[in-house]
Amino acid sequence: MKVLVIGYGSIGQRHVQILREMDLDVSVVSRRDLKEVNFYNNLQIALQENDFDYIVIANETVEHLITLKMILDNQFTGKILVEKPLFVNTELVEFDYSKTYVAYNLRFHPLIQKLKKMLKNEQVISVNSYVGQYLPSWRPNSDYTKGYSAFSEQGGGVLRDLSHELDYLTILFGEWHILIAKTDKISNLNIQSEDYVHISYKTKQQVHIAVELNYLDRITQRYVIVQTNEKTIKIDFINNSINCNGEIEQLDKLDRDYTYRKQHDAVLSGSSKCCSFSEGLNIVNMIEAVEKSSRCKEWVYND
Repeated sequence: MKVLVIGYGSIGQRHVQILREMDLDVSVVSRRDLKEVNFYNNLQIALQENDFDYIVIANETVEHLITLKMILDNQFTGKILVEKPLFVNTELVEFDYSKTYVAYNLRFHPLIQKLKKMLKNEQVISVNSYVGQYLPSWRPNSDYTKGYSAFSEQGGGVLRDLSHELDYLTILFGEWHILIAKTDKISNLNIQSEDYVHISYKTKQQVHIAVELNYLDRITQRYVIVQTNEKTIKIDFINNSINCNGEIEQLDKLDRDYTYRKQHDAVLSGSSKCCSFSEGLNIVNMIEAVEKSSRCKEWVYND
């Protein structure tokens, strides 16, 4: 199977490594001058000279739409995986996106799957979700002030970077109905984008949810706490553990590439577990609603 990965930043490199470990024939498109086998610095040429089966779009978020259009304009009929978030803003699309998926790989985490089973017969009352990581520690070999995360116009900012939370909360508890939010740059990080987001919302299933995302946490934490009428459940993604009413279950340490491999397997097998194009677009819509709420200081409804 022939695969094309577009973009060779940290996430693009990870996709290339994993796909090659899966014994796939991988080519790369990048603006960088790479000494890579099957390397192209021009997407059009790569598409003209090859018959790819699967394409991964892993360039900057602001380039996702034009990249996707170019691929489809070249009559590509295979499967496409677009890194999250799908677009910077909600876009009207007039093409067949039935084989296009969005890379919200955290939904493949065993803890998410286990939590989903634990909640099957429970009435969920409230949810608190938190993720924080100190931005300068994300990519140790690069200058955080020059990466896309530092610039809102490039699709950076913690709201989009850590939008995995918005995806997994949606698949577990349903779509948002009404929200109020605050996005801000509150630290001394040398970035133009927001480094802090707080969202309070209610789902269409009447579940109350609070979310915090930040670039500030030097401990690095990612967890979700779920309250039901019978249980308090805490999922700790960093320690790979589940605490239910004080009883802790410690799962085996997870390979950092596990969820990415599961995601690629799911896309290639046609599994319904993948984030669909429309689901990815719904997350973009929620991101825009969060920004509107913060800007206008008002509740926003999802009609």
